[in-house]
Amino acid sequence: MLILADDLGYGDLGCYGQSRIKTPNLDKMAAEGMRFTQFYSGSTVCAPSRCAMMTGLHTGHALIRGNAKVPLGAGDRTVARTLQESGYYTALIGKWGLGDYETSGAPQRQGFKEFLGYLDQRHAHDYYTTHLFRVDPANDYSGQIDFPENAGGKKAVYTHDLFSEAALRFLKIHAPGAYPASKPFFLFLAYTIPHANNEEGARTGDGMEVPSRAPYEFETWPGPEKGKAAMITRMDRDIGRFFDRLKELKLEDRTLVIFTSDNGPHREGGVKPEFFKSSGPLRGIKRDLYEGGIRVPMIVRWPASLGLDARRGQVRQELVELRDVFPTFLDAAGLPRPASVE
Repeated sequence: MLILADDLGYGDLGCYGQSRIKTPNLDKMAAEGMRFTQFYSGSTVCAPSRCAMMTGLHTGHALIRGNAKVPLGAGDRTVARTLQESGYYTALIGKWGLGDYETSGAPQRQGFKEFLGYLDQRHAHDYYTTHLFRVDPANDYSGQIDFPENAGGKKAVYTHDLFSEAALRFLKIHAPGAYPASKPFFLFLAYTIPHANNEEGARTGDGMEVPSRAPYEFETWPGPEKGKAAMITRMDRDIGRFFDRLKELKLEDRTLVIFTSDNGPHREGGVKPEFFKSSGPLRGIKRDLYEGGIRVPMIVRWPASLGLDARRGQVRQELVELRDVFPTFLDAAGLPRPASVE
């Protein structure tokens, strides 16, 4: 299982030095697993970073090198396609950004059997969108799904919550004995938190959309900073729910979970990254090639394989990149690496 935050900085989690934003579940994940201090994203912005992660190629070799609407090519080999061809049930929930519905880069053409989310990164700014895209093989459906509850500017369905509930359901159907029986799974949960709604931010000065600013509503902080903190804590809460579900389904020990971010923290939607020291001790933010733009948190938990009784809470200083996710998942699955990522 791969969980990707969007614009989460190196210093935004408690286990990386954050003192004001509460992230108890990710801190617990780090205490029970491995925390990496020299982990680098694929780029300074989302699309090329995600391309590097999916293909195992750095931006000198990858097709997507910026946030323009360039799709993955038909000949690109993604980690999802490789795992699917080897018998894994593959699903993507959240933000894709590597190809629209009718292009060669569409999720269902790049190895994902199931999909719910945004195709385009600009669309993903809107946490209260009126539509998403769905590929649902169980119901033989592929296309747009609408949320009339959000029409006319109403804010009833928050997409982060929708993605979390979809991920919890996905885990349940993969419990031992459930459908699809005996199939291993690869779930890519691509959150948009804590990305800003840039359009809302330009209009109101506060683009940090979240249903509630709890537990920070009474802090004497600027509104956008309360929103950012609440978004991160909301994501942390739901990650705790995933671990509870894995434990309930007796999948906790044998499920590899990786958590990371696609690039450094933003200065958008009214947020100032220096307020929470979101880059930690590093210089730079999103869109910068300084360390703060490209060095991000990365936490790994896999009790059955990593022998975490002996290696609990390890801090690893090896230099690792987001494109290393591809060969890591193949190694974990006992599969040979394609020549492109050797």
